[in-house]
Amino acid sequence: MNEPRKLAVVFLVIMAIGMVALAVEWLRERVSYWLVLIIVSLILLVLALSIHPILAHDHARPGLDGWFKGLTSRAGASCCDGSDATRLDDVDWESKDGRYRVRLYGEWIDVPESAVIDGPNLAGPAMVWPLRGYLGSTIRCFIPGTMS
Repeated sequence: MNEPRKLAVVFLVIMAIGMVALAVEWLRERVSYWLVLIIVSLILLVLALSIHPILAHDHARPGLDGWFKGLTSRAGASCCDGSDATRLDDVDWESKDGRYRVRLYGEWIDVPESAVIDGPNLAGPAMVWPLRGYLGSTIRCFIPGTMS
């Protein structure tokens, strides 16, 4: 999951907790304890049922789930748990002299040869599995797209 999505999820969770707390306070003053418990339980149940993981691949193509989970880089590292890939537009990656570069976070990053995934890209667009740290960004895995 990329950083903006993580921040959005955290924000939504905090907002949901705040709304539940406000609802509990409002209801506590007006109705009995058991009714408050039932209403809060229903609210939490609806929230729990509406939350689902954000996957990097197309939910309309569930046949690719196994393919995504089986992706490994040339170094043998597992690439995908289904949530942390970033799709790239054709203008955000390039190949030159057998090496790849990707544009992430406004900068071009060289893809290490050990991070490249060999084999066909069944999903279509290029995808990258970035790692961000205090020393900068690097690439865990990369699969080229079809450049269509």
